[in-house]
Amino acid sequence: MKRRTPALLTDRYVLSTIVISLAVALLIHFPESVSLFDQFEGDTLFPGMRLIDVLNEVFFTYLSLLAMFAINTQVFHFNRSNRIGWVKVLLSFLLMWVLSNLLGQTFVFLHKTFNIPAIDAMVHHYLHPLRDFIMSCLVTGSCYIIHLVSRQQQVLVENQQLRAENILNQYEVLKNQLNPHMLFNSLNTLRSLVRENQERAQEYIQELSRVLRYTLQGNESQSVTLREEMNFTSAYLFLLKMRFEDNLQVQVDIDEKLDGYFLPPMSIQVLIENAVKHNEIGSRHPLKIRIATDSDEHIVVSNPLQPKRTVTSGTGIGLVNLAKRYQLLLHRDIQITEDTHFTVRIPLIREQL
Repeated sequence: MKRRTPALLTDRYVLSTIVISLAVALLIHFPESVSLFDQFEGDTLFPGMRLIDVLNEVFFTYLSLLAMFAINTQVFHFNRSNRIGWVKVLLSFLLMWVLSNLLGQTFVFLHKTFNIPAIDAMVHHYLHPLRDFIMSCLVTGSCYIIHLVSRQQQVLVENQQLRAENILNQYEVLKNQLNPHMLFNSLNTLRSLVRENQERAQEYIQELSRVLRYTLQGNESQSVTLREEMNFTSAYLFLLKMRFEDNLQVQVDIDEKLDGYFLPPMSIQVLIENAVKHNEIGSRHPLKIRIATDSDEHIVVSNPLQPKRTVTSGTGIGLVNLAKRYQLLLHRDIQITEDTHFTVRIPLIREQL
């Protein structure tokens, strides 16, 4: 596929050539402009010179520079991202030198034929070859510098695009890991319920279908609202309480003002699952989980530390997965503290990703 030059880069290139042409046209005739205000120097170096003569010279030089930029760009394509070698730069300089000389002679011809105002001083004519050389250097040099800057900017943009695509790919891999992980744990719970109470198992299956539907929809977006996440969390807690009954107690304290804030899908579920998996839950040691928001726009999930006597097997994906997702999407870390309670703080964001 042929790469197209972005319109913004083209517009900047054209604007740069216009500004440079105007600046050079003014500076290259600076001696004559200064002489207009110095009577002695004006009569000595540029006798008979008028303001209209200087303005006409500046205007024609400006038009010449615009023409040189246009021809140089058309022939050597400095406004594109293709690599420009030193051979092209040298050929560009030679072409601009010849073109500048021809344009200067054209102006002299127009001055003599149609009596167009111009500077007739001998010193001015002696300076023409030097000015042709300077103009050629400036046109070629400016085109090449603009080309290098544009090329560098395009490389940076492409690198940013590649990084963004890489982050999205990594994020998709993490989400694809998370869904099987949750399904694996849910099926283990369902297996236990089928042995204990088939009626409760059927109800569990109905709620599990709601939970799985959310996880599939969550795969389509990088973030969900806190309200959507909490609705899902309620369904997920229903499944857990069917198994643990009163041995699992959950306190929810969510500020309604933050309902429209966003977070990665299934973030809270991961923290609840982590608490259930690593802590003892029973009539003697019921597990109390608190889910709340704080003044710093964070979700805080906390539970007392009551480790299981026997180490349970697990993939260890959940909490690490959540931390990676926050790093990839927000470049922020989740905060974990551990004393008498195990507490995880995850930031909320105001705009959807």
